[in-house]
This record gives sequence, structure tokens and C-alpha cells, in this order.
Amino acid sequence: MCGIVGYIGHRDAYPIIVKGLQRLEYRGYDSAGVAIYDGEKINLAKTKGKVEDLKKKAESTISIEGKLGIGHTRWATHGVPNDVNSHPHYSNSGDLVIIHNGIIENYESIKKELTKRGYTFKSDTDTEVLINLIEEVQKSEDVKLGKAVQLALNEVVGAYAIAVFDIKKPDEIVVAKLGSPLAIGVGDNEFFIASDASPFIEFTNNAIYLQDEEMAIIRLGKEIKLRKIKNDAIAYPNILELKMNIEEIEKGGYDHFMLKEIYEQPRAILDTYRGRLRAAQGLVKMAGIDENLEKFMNANRIIIVACGTSWHAGLVAEYIFEDLARIPVEVEYASEFRYRNPVITDKDVLIAISQSGETADTLAAIKLAKEKGAYVFGVCNVVGSSIARESDSGAYTHAGPEIGVASTKAFTTQITVLTLIALKLAKEKGAFSQSRFHEFLTELETIPAKVEKVLESNALIEKIAEVYKDSTNCLYLGRGYNFPVALEGALKLKEISYIHAEGYPAAEMKHGPIALIDEQMPVFVIATKRGHYEKVVSNIQEIKSRKGKIIAIVTEGDTQVKELADHVIEVPETLESLTPLLTTIPLQLLSYHIAVMRNCNVDQPRNLAKSVTVE
Repeated sequence: MCGIVGYIGHRDAYPIIVKGLQRLEYRGYDSAGVAIYDGEKINLAKTKGKVEDLKKKAESTISIEGKLGIGHTRWATHGVPNDVNSHPHYSNSGDLVIIHNGIIENYESIKKELTKRGYTFKSDTDTEVLINLIEEVQKSEDVKLGKAVQLALNEVVGAYAIAVFDIKKPDEIVVAKLGSPLAIGVGDNEFFIASDASPFIEFTNNAIYLQDEEMAIIRLGKEIKLRKIKNDAIAYPNILELKMNIEEIEKGGYDHFMLKEIYEQPRAILDTYRGRLRAAQGLVKMAGIDENLEKFMNANRIIIVACGTSWHAGLVAEYIFEDLARIPVEVEYASEFRYRNPVITDKDVLIAISQSGETADTLAAIKLAKEKGAYVFGVCNVVGSSIARESDSGAYTHAGPEIGVASTKAFTTQITVLTLIALKLAKEKGAFSQSRFHEFLTELETIPAKVEKVLESNALIEKIAEVYKDSTNCLYLGRGYNFPVALEGALKLKEISYIHAEGYPAAEMKHGPIALIDEQMPVFVIATKRGHYEKVVSNIQEIKSRKGKIIAIVTEGDTQVKELADHVIEVPETLESLTPLLTTIPLQLLSYHIAVMRNCNVDQPRNLAKSVTVE
């Protein structure tokens, strides 16, 4: 959440910053701002609302000429969303300006001390407190900006990614990071700053990802100077060559990023198992597992920690690991894990799942597990992200950038990676025969084509969406492997259409939710042939007898459920453990079309952020 963009170089800064902020809109925000240095003064514009609102205000009220600038999209924490609380923020003198992602937890005590020293505050934000603390340190210690930032950050508690500019140092920007991501794009005598690489990928493929508690002094005509915030030790930048291309972060002719990403799933799943799955040879090759196989083979249990959609992928993985590899698994909300004094030992393996690799709660769970001696394996989509760096080993999904706030291809690619791990461990443990192992590998190779087949039902799904777009409540039911899919389907509908929805194990319906069912209640039921089919049919009959509206996802050729359901969406047949990769697709499309028909902001739903980097 929150987006940071900065530029210093030979180009005009304003268009780079505005376009960069638009590319970071997926992170979720409620206000935006920009500060441009024109060679004499800082020209600042900020406003509640979207980047388009900022453009109108900036281009009509300030000079946008200049080769240095910083911009920000804010997701409100301290202080309501309004123009005053929006970033950037000035120091009292007006010489310093800052943008900040994160939370300064001890800002109130710092603010009281600064107030005693004569400082005044226009906003309710912790960020304005931080920039004035930096200014106070700069004055009282008589130090340059970089040193003032370092000393000030040693006094704060919390998380941050910041960029600071001093009008007295017009060729320099100081940045720092703890907990929130920050990347520096390195060009030809020009530098870019951003929360991720998407704002600068068209200008340079070279990037430095700051580590936690690192700061950088970025100066024109000089090499970047990296230092450790705690002890002032010199750090050495690791410049990565990015593989992302500009086409991946554009809509490519689709109306929304979410729809584009739904349709990218066949390729994303293929890219995720490409090189790892070798059906002809009967092999699964994953370096992160191969090189640490003993840790997994000797584990007493696997603990999976994640949030939101990634948590649902973890629930699917629980079924897969226990069913195939016969390893006990516990799936935990990362946001609860660290606060309940969990029992963790050095015989545990913790798998942390996150699309962005920056989820604050999941990072906190990793750190706790490592303190207790557990082995940590990360599953994420973003190369060089914090979870990738904090984990002992891991595996990347290869979904490509996911811009829409509501995750789609993250879910299916995470399940793909976790399935590969379970299959490898099952083979190593001798949990099933070579022929069964080969059957799984061969079937997994067919999944991208089968997802393509499901996507052909889009027109039918759009018609179903038209029927239920005005519903106020919906119920999602599944059993076994498809219970987590029911949870994920309900989450998608809530996230982007703002319709209340709940997911349940189908068998639990009669233990409470059945009281909700009447002729106004749409019930989405996953009823594939593989997995408790007859039991689900019984549940459907119970719904039908209470006049509920039934939308069923069934295996191709099904006749029994067709006779009971109001609407049927078919998916190709596959192994039971692989059905979530198919059954989730219609639910994603249903949510998408319903949200569009309700005129909701599909890619940027209200109050939500893509990368939740604060607790």
C-alpha cells in the first residue's frame, strides 16, 4: 500500500512521476501528490482522490518543469484522506520535503517533543512528524541531509520507505527502507525511485532493491552511496537485471487488468511449472527443494502462513500435502500467527506464501519462525522481494506482474508451485508408485489447455452475472479440495463488487447457513465428479427444496446436477487435487462481470491495497 516514485536526471521529472504513480495505482490509495524542483523552488501539489485528479490540479496550479521530483499515492493510516494529509510533506522551514510509505509507531511522543521546541504541524500524519524530526536533527547536530536522515531513523519505531529532498542539495535524494519495499532504477546518469520496478521499467532494466535498515544517497554524477542505518556501515549495492517488460504492465487491449490477468492464467501456470515439471523423465526439479530435501523429509510438520488469497492457496496445499505426501500441515493466518505464542520447533518447516513478497504480517511470521529455529521456505511472485530475501530457500511463481488488486493468477500459480513440491516430496517418501506419480505429472501438463477451455465459457458466465448482479448476499459451497475455492470465490465477490458473500464447506450448510436460504439467495456450488460428488448432490437437493438459486460448477457431461441447478458451468475433468486450478476460473469471471455491471472500480476496489506492507 502507498506508492512512491522519484526521479533525478536529465529528463523532465513530472511526466515520469505521474505515469509511475498510475502504474502503482494497483497498490491501493485514497490521495496523491507530487513535488517538482524547478531549479529555484519546490512546487508542490496534492489532493484527495485519484492520480487523474492530481494531474488536473498540478497542471493548473504549479510549475511542472524540473529535472528532479518525488510523487506519492497515499493509503490513509494516520489522519483521514484529505488534501492536507496527502504526501509530500514539508518541514517547518520549507527546505525539506518527504514522501513516506509505512507507519511511525512512536510519532506521538516525537511530536510532543518537537512541539516543545517550537515546531508546528498542519497535518495529522506521522510523516510530517518524521520530516520535522529530520530537520531538527540536521540543525541541532549540524550535519548533512544523509546523516540527519540516518540519525532520525534511529529514533523512530515502525516501518518506512522514504525519499527526502533538501532544497539546499538540489542534486541529491536520500532514500531509506525498513519493512516497506523500495527499488532504485539505475540509468545513464539518471536515477529512478519507486515502490517496485514498474514505474521505470521502460527506462532501465537495472535496479537495486534496498535491504531493511539500509539507506542510499543518490547524487547525479556519482555512484550511489549505501549505508546501514543502525551502525553507519558501508553497504554494497547488488544491481539486478530485471526481466520484466513494458507489455506485461499494460492492459493489452483488455478493459481491466483483472480480466487480462484471468486470461493470462494458462500461460502463467505453464511458466510456473516450465523447467520444473519433466513428465517424460518422471521428474520434478526445484532447486529450493532439491538442495534442502532433508529439511522437508525430516519435518514433523509443515506450517503454512499467508493472508487473503494466498491463505486460500495454503488451504488447498494442506489437502495436497497431507493427501499425497502424508505430511501433517497446519495453515495459519499470518496476521494471527505471531500473536498467539505458537509452538514452533527446529523440526518444523514454515512455508510463507505472498504474491508481492512484501506482506508485513507474513514477514513478521517468518522472523518469529526463524527465531524458533524453523526452516523457512518462501513462495512469492516478485524477484528480490523481502520474503524472498528473508526465507532460507524458496520458489518463485512465474505469474508476471499482477496489477489488479483482487488476485487471480497469483492463486493458481501458487497452487501450481505447492503441488509440485507435494509431488516431489511424495515421490521421495515413496508415498505412491512411479505410475501414479507419472499420471500426476502428465495431468498437470494438461491444465493450461483445460483452463483455456474454461475461459471459453466467458459469455455464458456473463449472462449468469447479469441475473445475480443485484443480489445482496451470496453463499459459496465446496467440499474437500474445493472448500478453499468456495472461500476464494466469496472473497473475490466481496472484494470487487461489495456484495456480501460467505464460503462454507458444503456439509456445514445445515449447521447454520441453511437458515439464510430462500428464493432470493444465490448459492454457488462446486460439484465436480471427483471429490464427494454424491454428498454435494445431496446438499444441492437441500438448497433446491428451500427455493435457493443454484449456480453449479460441474464436470463436463454431468447430468445429475444439471437437473437440479438453475445454471451450470462446465469444467474439464481432471484429478481431484488439480480441480481447484479449474473450478476457481468461473468464480473469478463471475465476480469480474458482476462488479463491472455494478459500475465498481474493478482493479482498485475501495479501501483495499495490493501490497499490504503495514500490520
